[in-house]
Amino acid sequence: MSTKVPPIPPDMHTITPHLIVYDPKAAIEFYKRAFGATELACLTTPDGKVMHASMKIGDSHIMLAGECRDYGGFAPTALGNSPVTIHMYVEDADAAFERAVFAGASIVMPVQEMFWGDRYGKLVDPFGHHWSIATCVKQVSPEEMAKAAECAFAQ
Repeated sequence: MSTKVPPIPPDMHTITPHLIVYDPKAAIEFYKRAFGATELACLTTPDGKVMHASMKIGDSHIMLAGECRDYGGFAPTALGNSPVTIHMYVEDADAAFERAVFAGASIVMPVQEMFWGDRYGKLVDPFGHHWSIATCVKQVSPEEMAKAAECAFAQ
């Protein structure tokens, strides 16, 4: 008898970021301090290197691996930057941002009120990954947003 396995594991979303970092053990600890991550699993090689880790931040999973340059696995620090930003909604953007900075993240853009209705700021973590942190503080219609964007970019 075979049991049907769900194609998407329970508690997982359709898309899950899989971050590559130069020091996975330090990254796991940083994400715990900065974002309140919970470590779910950590698979290591016989010599103790992290091959794969799984964490949860809020209701979302993040996977993590160490660099494996032979197979194209480069951390943003090895590439000099990352074109990807991980966006995170939280209850209190200011407090979450402050916590991440205290844990070692660098400020790219301080938290501020944005024309689309969020308090929003951007950080880069010590491993080169970019994060935006936001709290929705005002519902803005598409028409209001378009008008506000026009004003914001006209300056």
